[in-house]
Amino acid sequence: MTIEYEWRGDFDNTALNALHADGFGHPVARTDWRERLERHSLGWVCARESGSLVGFINVVWDGGAHAFILDTVIAQHHQRRGVGRALVTAAAHEARAAKCEWLQVDFEEHLRPFYFDACGFKMTTAGLIAL
Repeated sequence: MTIEYEWRGDFDNTALNALHADGFGHPVARTDWRERLERHSLGWVCARESGSLVGFINVVWDGGAHAFILDTVIAQHHQRRGVGRALVTAAAHEARAAKCEWLQVDFEEHLRPFYFDACGFKMTTAGLIAL
């Protein structure tokens, strides 16, 4: 398995919507990812095998020191093979290159070992208001 990773890689909405449906186990949506990413993101990383999109991570930011990981998704048949860790590593590298000082992520409890152990995030105190 040779996976290629590309910062701000080209993609089409159909492929990214299909990847999200596969990775998160929900019906295929019709999200305009291109418009969303161009408006809000520092960048994103696409993971491809033989030209097919098999992983994706979105890096949004505040325009300054803080970057945030969103939308990390890996195709089911590529999960638990290091693709997610490589996406996070590439995202951190590019956020650092953009002079960000912090990379943050929030996640569901079952992803704790991935983000803390595999990717090296540290626990912080945070707050959340459900809207």
